[in-house]
Amino acid sequence: MKFNELSVSKNKGGKRVGRGIAAGQGKTAGRGTKGQLARTGSHKKPGFEGGQTPLMQRLPKLSGFRSLKARAEVVYTGQLEAFSGKTVDSALLAEAGLISNPFVRVKVITKGELTKKVVVKADAISASALEAVQKAGGSFEKTERLARPTSVKKTEKIEKIAATKAARKAKKEA
Repeated sequence: MKFNELSVSKNKGGKRVGRGIAAGQGKTAGRGTKGQLARTGSHKKPGFEGGQTPLMQRLPKLSGFRSLKARAEVVYTGQLEAFSGKTVDSALLAEAGLISNPFVRVKVITKGELTKKVVVKADAISASALEAVQKAGGSFEKTERLARPTSVKKTEKIEKIAATKAARKAKKEA
């Protein structure tokens, strides 16, 4: 046998404890003398501090919670004045820079005057803003938020899954 032909495993095995006093980790096997941690099967729950009130219970709790629901971006009736005679939707508002992108929720509220006719397509509108839009001769259509476009790779994967399901269904019926 040659040195370069030896097969060596990368992972070293665990330490063999409790094999006699002279073995280094003998007798108590590194667990100390008596007590909770010396016993087999013993475990303390996470955060346990030996009977002292744990840190996570000692700290004050903050009131309220953070909602994960996406907040609607606001557009004012005075800003709609610039789009006279047009159909205003999220794409047009994003292009004009009034909202961050066309895929966010949009709500129209009253602030400023609206004198020109505008057709508004948005997720929501306040009662006073709806009244202002209708008073100017315009109208409001509630639309769902635009979905972000999926990547080509994801679309192909979805189509492949749908085709497989259809083939299985056809096979069962035949």
